[in-house]
Amino acid sequence: MTRIAVLGGGRIGEALLGGLLAAGRDAGELVFTEKFPARATELSAQLGIAAEPVTGAVRGAGTVVVAVKPQDVVGLLGEVAGVLEPGTLVVSLCAGVPTSLFEGALPDGTPVVRVMPNTPMLLGAAMCAISPGAYATDAHLAEAESLLTTVGSVLRIDEAKQDAATAVSGSGPAYFFLVAEAMIEAGVAVGLTRAAATELTVQTALGAARMLRETGEHPAVLRENVTSPAGTTAAALRELERHGLRSAFADAVTAAHDRSAELGRS
Repeated sequence: MTRIAVLGGGRIGEALLGGLLAAGRDAGELVFTEKFPARATELSAQLGIAAEPVTGAVRGAGTVVVAVKPQDVVGLLGEVAGVLEPGTLVVSLCAGVPTSLFEGALPDGTPVVRVMPNTPMLLGAAMCAISPGAYATDAHLAEAESLLTTVGSVLRIDEAKQDAATAVSGSGPAYFFLVAEAMIEAGVAVGLTRAAATELTVQTALGAARMLRETGEHPAVLRENVTSPAGTTAAALRELERHGLRSAFADAVTAAHDRSAELGRS
């Protein structure tokens, strides 16, 4: 079965559908659901993909992607369970929801792959951490990867590490946005126009990310290469260390990890 049903027409569902189309998937093999009729009409017209009720979308699908808010998962699975084809792969993009919840609500033996995406998926630059449930095989993981590589990068991890992935990559874009915001404001404070400070900050972030990705060097090595003895960068870094930047990030990631674990238990 090649039919892919995406349950949820929000921004993440839209990004995945768009990525699949851009990768050459036939729109006729795709279907989505959306509880708000106006949004369903808008997205269907935009992408050329049919919107259907949940039962109609799931029936006959080889892969079902669940992209709804965590609080809507239980009710949705109640609709899905009765029409899911045996062996259909279920891919969850629902933050904090364990595969065991899906497996308990769906027919016995249903393969489930859990995914922690992040918002750069909207630009095709996601980082997706994926984990197999009890019945998911390497083939199921490979199928999930083939879907998700249309919107970014994919990393396989144990499900027990999903809270850690949430803390680093799921919440991570916000950390970088906060750093960028602080740099822009600081640039304005030392005399730059806001437009100039923004351009300097954003392009610097893009360039630094490319260096990390393309050189393969450890961040510490790249940092040292920029830092001349007694120079401007050394002075700046000394202030960041004095204000506890490293410990602040360590505490922030730990807090996000603990909150993710708490939400997964609720």
